[in-house]
Amino acid sequence: MTSQDSFWSSLVLGMHDALVSTLGLVVGLAFADATQYVIVLTGTIAAMSAGLSMTASEYLSQKAGGNVRIAAARGFMTGGAYVATAGMLLVPFVFTSNTIIATIMTYVVAVAIIFFFNFLKSKLNAQRFWPAFIEMLSVCFLVTFAAFLIGEGAKVFLGITI
Repeated sequence: MTSQDSFWSSLVLGMHDALVSTLGLVVGLAFADATQYVIVLTGTIAAMSAGLSMTASEYLSQKAGGNVRIAAARGFMTGGAYVATAGMLLVPFVFTSNTIIATIMTYVVAVAIIFFFNFLKSKLNAQRFWPAFIEMLSVCFLVTFAAFLIGEGAKVFLGITI
């Protein structure tokens, strides 16, 4: 694997994990009738702790290859991509207390992130844009929808509401 490939894989790992987990979290909280402040606070705590976890996990995973400098760089790249992406997804909840509008805006932000990332990657690596964009978008929304169903199931079967 070239260093450019490792760069992209670290970015994809952090960014896509943040897209899926943060979307799942905020959509689940929004549909559980959580307030704007609960969503922002919970999302921020989750983003920071998961970003640190992603940094450490990628570092330890790459360190097994033997190069500590590369492992540290990839760890920070993965964790940084996670925190930055999750932060962008939380921005709509900072600016509006209407959680339905904020959720829709968050999905728009997610699509824009996926679009921009795949556009940039396709230009820099001379790859086809649309297949990569559709694939990442599909995976992201399928996993987010599954997380939503899990949350709804937990609410119904466990009787937990916020």
